[in-house]
Amino acid sequence: MPAHPTFREALKFWLKLGFISFGGPAGQIAIMQTELVERKKWIGQERFLHALNFCMLLPGPEAQQLAIYCGWLLHRTWGGIVAGVLFVLPSAAILWVLSYVYVAYGAVPWIAAVFYGLKPAVMAIVFAAVLRIGGKALKNGVMWGIASAAFGLIFFLKVPFPSIVFGAAAAGFAGGRFAPKKFIFASGHDGAAKTPSDRAVIDDAAESFSVKPTWGRALRVVAVCGGLWAAPIIAVGVWQGWAGTLAQEGLFFSKAAMVTFGGAYAVLPYVAQQAVVAHGWLSAPQMLDGLAFAETTPGPLIMVLQFVGFMGGFQHPGALSPLMAATLGAAFTTWVTFVPCFLWVFLGAPYLERLRGQKLLTAALNAVTASVVGVILNLAVWFGWHVIAPTETWVGVDWFVLATGAAAFMALHRFKVNLIVVIAASGAAGLAWRLV
Repeated sequence: MPAHPTFREALKFWLKLGFISFGGPAGQIAIMQTELVERKKWIGQERFLHALNFCMLLPGPEAQQLAIYCGWLLHRTWGGIVAGVLFVLPSAAILWVLSYVYVAYGAVPWIAAVFYGLKPAVMAIVFAAVLRIGGKALKNGVMWGIASAAFGLIFFLKVPFPSIVFGAAAAGFAGGRFAPKKFIFASGHDGAAKTPSDRAVIDDAAESFSVKPTWGRALRVVAVCGGLWAAPIIAVGVWQGWAGTLAQEGLFFSKAAMVTFGGAYAVLPYVAQQAVVAHGWLSAPQMLDGLAFAETTPGPLIMVLQFVGFMGGFQHPGALSPLMAATLGAAFTTWVTFVPCFLWVFLGAPYLERLRGQKLLTAALNAVTASVVGVILNLAVWFGWHVIAPTETWVGVDWFVLATGAAAFMALHRFKVNLIVVIAASGAAGLAWRLV
């Protein structure tokens, strides 16, 4: 069994993850699967899927919440804080720079060329993740059926993501009671099944560290996280008035953080309508440009909200300079969007760890895992379609993207090439293709 990582080792990994977490939730989950489960063996496969299932049920960006959960498993509260902050911080800094360049100079060709090359690499990462996670999670025909149903419901019928996941959980509860052999599987991570060198640091058979889910602890988590969430909103409201842009952004994006089940794609239509039409923080073309930035930079796709906050402050600065108002708007929006994630994970994770051996909960989460495979496949197909054929018809196929994506997939899946090497090579290829 590998040695338990030191806090310093984990910090270096979370920082690296913040810079390479391309591809939205599917790509980010894929990277954590590759690095944490398969390469470093810090987290066992079933433990990882257990955490992923829980995060899929929470409002907010599930990939960041999964990072918080894994950091918490490795190094308790400070581990979760470092993992969650570093998952977002590099993306926030990069997006601020791009937002400033956008308002000051317009589009920069070489930046667009590098991002163009990253898209096929992200596509390959996501498809490789579907194969890896699906191979681990779909252990019988019932699980394959749940995954197929989830994909069909979300891809063809546009059924909301929360309905699919909660429906799978309900099916798992029922299956665990009436057909347990189809929904509950023997762990493949106990000491008898694997040699010590094959086991993970935080293996499924390992006992959880002693974090007792008490009412006192829950109240402390709510008080601290809730206070950190609310304090800036109150301060800005007192400073600039509740009708000011910053206060309005804080209130609006706090509400959005409560209802973002299903990830960014589920909430973006609502956010776009409110930000563009109701508040006038930016125009519809600017909203699309911000979405393009968020899709092609590391970090959660919901980081597009930071661009909305930046543009709202820049175009409605009040008594501040436009750049200062934009910077505060971006920081404020990012804060109220991501701080709640720490609240949900720190509050719920100890309870979930305590219930890890409960058969009905295990059955429900196994069903959720299967549905998540279908949902990730939907994201992979959606992303691949829009990257390969950006005109939404197969007439305008981008053959560079198709060829580079196939090469990246073979490098990752067949030849096990390092993820960072694939990402860097794809970015360089895009720059060469567009500029040379």
